[in-house]
Amino acid sequence: MTDWAAFAGFTGLVLAVLLSLAYLSRGVPHAEGTGSAAPAAPDDADTAPSQNTRVGTPDDAASRPTEPTDSDESADPDVLPLASFSVGSTDASPRPEPPTLAAGDVADDADRDADPDAAAGCETETDRTIPGVTARPASAVSERSASADDLPPHLLLANVALSQAFLGGFLGLGAWYAGVPAAALGLSATDLPTKLAIGVGLGLALYGANRVGSSVSERFGIAPDEAVRESLTPRTTAGWVFLFAVALPLIAGFEELLFRGALVGAVAAGFDVSPWLMAAVSSAAFGAGHGAQGRLGIIVTGLLGFVLAAAFVLTESLLVVVVAHYLVNALEFAGHELFGW
Repeated sequence: MTDWAAFAGFTGLVLAVLLSLAYLSRGVPHAEGTGSAAPAAPDDADTAPSQNTRVGTPDDAASRPTEPTDSDESADPDVLPLASFSVGSTDASPRPEPPTLAAGDVADDADRDADPDAAAGCETETDRTIPGVTARPASAVSERSASADDLPPHLLLANVALSQAFLGGFLGLGAWYAGVPAAALGLSATDLPTKLAIGVGLGLALYGANRVGSSVSERFGIAPDEAVRESLTPRTTAGWVFLFAVALPLIAGFEELLFRGALVGAVAAGFDVSPWLMAAVSSAAFGAGHGAQGRLGIIVTGLLGFVLAAAFVLTESLLVVVVAHYLVNALEFAGHELFGW
């Protein structure tokens, strides 16, 4: 005897955890500065005084080095936002006070000629500061690269894969405990080649429609948020193998089991609810579960979810929608990063 109420509880718990994670991930900066655009750094030519400019006295407010304020920190593209969890952040230790020149002091031309790096306008390991301008420590870049929001993609992918595998395993355990029939979840071993072919065709069609929609939206100045994809893009061959062979199959399998198999198939079969009604409900939840992709991403993902739900209702096969889902994700990564589509 199937305990549909128990399985609905398992499904609701998994969905609540997933939506909570999606909500918490909104606005979190991603790797390589994709979380939010930072203002461009001013040109050195516009900010550095010329050699012929007279240096002000220490009492002159324009010549004194100013302490960084909160607004200065937020305007500095090399300083981590407060929302980031940084390791060895530049805010962890105070910045050294730059030396100031006394009134009338000028740089020694002989020293400049003796130092080819200084003559070429290049920074050396020795701190050279101009009154009123704070020199950035040479370790700022390396410290920023060690921050938590710049975690390597393979660690982010591993985190996603483990979380999806855990939630999917918990949902599968709930289906086993409640005695849910495999057919209600769309699981069937019959006519696999046909289902596989339908899934491939659907995935290619959805990817093509997505590319056309992105091109049209960009013409109207509506650019999709690529932060999530960029932060998960591998940088090594092993990373790409892990992405295509492990991470993306787990993501597609878990999300289709939850949003199509459980929310559409099992609920419709166990509670005598229209599968088309549940297709609409699950698609709204599917879009909300991708809140990290921004408002446009939520809308597009919701529409994609409804197409997948419709395919699940019509074919009664979880394999069809898993294959289609996997292909859409895989082609997004391959198209953007490998082929520049």
